[in-house]
Amino acid sequence: MPTAVVKLGGAALRQGSFRLERWVRRGERALVVHGAGPRISTALARAGIESRFVGGRRVTTSDALPVVREAMRVENEELCHTIGSRAVPILGDELGLEAELVPELGFVGIPFPTAPPELRQLLAAGRVPVVAPLARGPLNVNADDAAAALAIGLRADRLVFVSDVDGIRVAGGTLSSFSGPDVGRYREHLDNGILPKVEAALRAAEAGIDVRIGRTRIVGRLGPDRAQQRDAHGDRRDSDDLREP
Repeated sequence: MPTAVVKLGGAALRQGSFRLERWVRRGERALVVHGAGPRISTALARAGIESRFVGGRRVTTSDALPVVREAMRVENEELCHTIGSRAVPILGDELGLEAELVPELGFVGIPFPTAPPELRQLLAAGRVPVVAPLARGPLNVNADDAAAALAIGLRADRLVFVSDVDGIRVAGGTLSSFSGPDVGRYREHLDNGILPKVEAALRAAEAGIDVRIGRTRIVGRLGPDRAQQRDAHGDRRDSDDLREP
């Protein structure tokens, strides 16, 4: 059975109730990875801790880490309630996700591709794992990085990034597709906040996964047909019928 990973941005959650059915096709198993940016920033401000970012990733000090983790936990709980009874709340550090420490960012890691048995079992049982992006340590993990790592590890068929914008925007328009060379071509139009998302999406596309950032298809080096031709059984799949809101 095909698997879709849906990465839901914290800003998108603030725009209204999330409906998983908009992003997952009939017959697909679904795994959700969520961010919590606005909630984390608010919680840090209340604690008197400055929010700082480097290259689109949040700097996380020892003082900030427990605040970040608690904000993630609350976001996870609320999202599971929104999705319904099939949702299973999971904190990534408790799941045992591994990540490489990025010392200049503090307690932050870049996750390794992984396929935890617990997630496979939940997916096989028809449940919807809802994963908060944390790794052992604990370490704070960018949600885009976490979604790509899990999609690659699980050999997902699709990875969909849902955010508060409709895709990668350049000069007032939304690109229909985006590939590795476009990073340099459009660099002046890409703010630091979207770079981790683009980098994560490209990694997944290179692994043969059908990847979309909103309406923008992410194309690996072998072109868009690579994702169409691959699924877990080696059968051809059509990736043009993504259900969108």
